[in-house]
Amino acid sequence: MTQIPGELPGKPTAASRTTLSHIMTANDTNLLGTVHGGVIMKLVDDAAGAVAGRHSGGPAVTASMDEMVFLAPVRVGDLVHVKAQCNWTGRSSMEIGVRVLAERWNESTPAAQVGTAYLVFAAVDAEGKPRTVPPVLPETEQDERRYQEAQIRRTHRLARRQAIKALREERAAQGFDD
Repeated sequence: MTQIPGELPGKPTAASRTTLSHIMTANDTNLLGTVHGGVIMKLVDDAAGAVAGRHSGGPAVTASMDEMVFLAPVRVGDLVHVKAQCNWTGRSSMEIGVRVLAERWNESTPAAQVGTAYLVFAAVDAEGKPRTVPPVLPETEQDERRYQEAQIRRTHRLARRQAIKALREERAAQGFDD
């Protein structure tokens, strides 16, 4: 990749990849006796935030969460591993992909994937204004696939936002006060 003058040097995917592990306790359960989805979502946000801060070299804030999917319940006594990496970067934003795995704390069976999520973070300066992030440099075929899929998700996010804005403007022009 040729560097453009004034642009930050790129960072490889592995430079900010991280895993957060946590054992689930009774304090984490919902009324059904499984781990509350919000507990998993916080772990996802924490791991993604660490990746975003590492990749951008400073503070970053959650801008959105896409496609938080729960594939299987997590139970008390599960050791949860939240694996996150930077999939794509824009000027000041980053998409962080997250996989959630769980295994029994006292068994030697492999961890199973129990969730996935994609979060968008914005790098900010001390005043909370957007700041430039380095480009992410995919290292493997899997990283390249994730980068391409992230571009598709971004295109869909922007198109959805524009379609909603247009609908609201149309309704306002028709006199609807939503």
